[in-house]
Amino acid sequence: MTPFLIEVAIEPKDPVRRDALVAALAELAAGDSSLDFALDDESRQVLLKGVSEEQLDAAVSRLKSEFDLIIGRPQVAYRERLTTKRVEIDYTHKKQTFGSGQFARVKIVFEPVAIGAGSSFQAMIAAGAVPAEFIPSVEKGVSSAMSSGVVAGFPVVDVKTTLIDGAYHETDSSELAFEIAARSAAREALHDRSELIEPIMKIDVVTPEEHIGFVIGDLRSRRGQSLNHVRNDDNIIVSALVPLASMFGYGSSLRAGTRGRAKFTMSFSHYAPLPPSGGGDDLFPPVVGMRA
Repeated sequence: MTPFLIEVAIEPKDPVRRDALVAALAELAAGDSSLDFALDDESRQVLLKGVSEEQLDAAVSRLKSEFDLIIGRPQVAYRERLTTKRVEIDYTHKKQTFGSGQFARVKIVFEPVAIGAGSSFQAMIAAGAVPAEFIPSVEKGVSSAMSSGVVAGFPVVDVKTTLIDGAYHETDSSELAFEIAARSAAREALHDRSELIEPIMKIDVVTPEEHIGFVIGDLRSRRGQSLNHVRNDDNIIVSALVPLASMFGYGSSLRAGTRGRAKFTMSFSHYAPLPPSGGGDDLFPPVVGMRA
């Protein structure tokens, strides 16, 4: 399933209509599995999520026929991932107040896996180190930390987490204490060991040969990496990989630069580390069979 790649914040100008907006969004999402939304109770905004700028534009247009909306700028749904091959964190949560205290110790190994492989959690501990009833709390704490990374607050993906040891106290240990310990351990593991990854799209542009220069130049300016160019009758098909962040407004740009004679399709390819300076391979080799 294609992940949600792009999102836009919306809210009704009349706060009273927020529940009605949520209901309308639920109806839209029920009819399109590639569309979703989330609620931010602090900002009172609704985050509409999808797979393309065009899809969100269409959804917002439908909503605007019924609601007077405040609409934010579309944003790329980046992800974060661990960069260190293996990091082992031994963390103890200990808090003593009047009466009972809080105690939980966890020793967790965090390892990145291949981009797109997904995250996992497992417990491989000696019997009695952490009682079985507390292990779900450890997983919950890790999951909570991974839902919002340390680089820019995006979800952390593709991490294998293994609980290898721990300790507890007969009276001071609790589900909450182990959840806090695991969350803190995960945050410590991610600190200074994380990077942003961005969605990369595969784009195919069908253009008359006279506009090939514009198409290639435009894709190059968007950090495009060429896959191939082939001739199809009087047209050239240009295939490239381009970061989604560079593709906002591409449809309008392509129509203007080719006088409406080119068309394109775009689909999700993969996630890749975000280059520190926005570089990337932008080499576009000559098209086989192109006339001089």
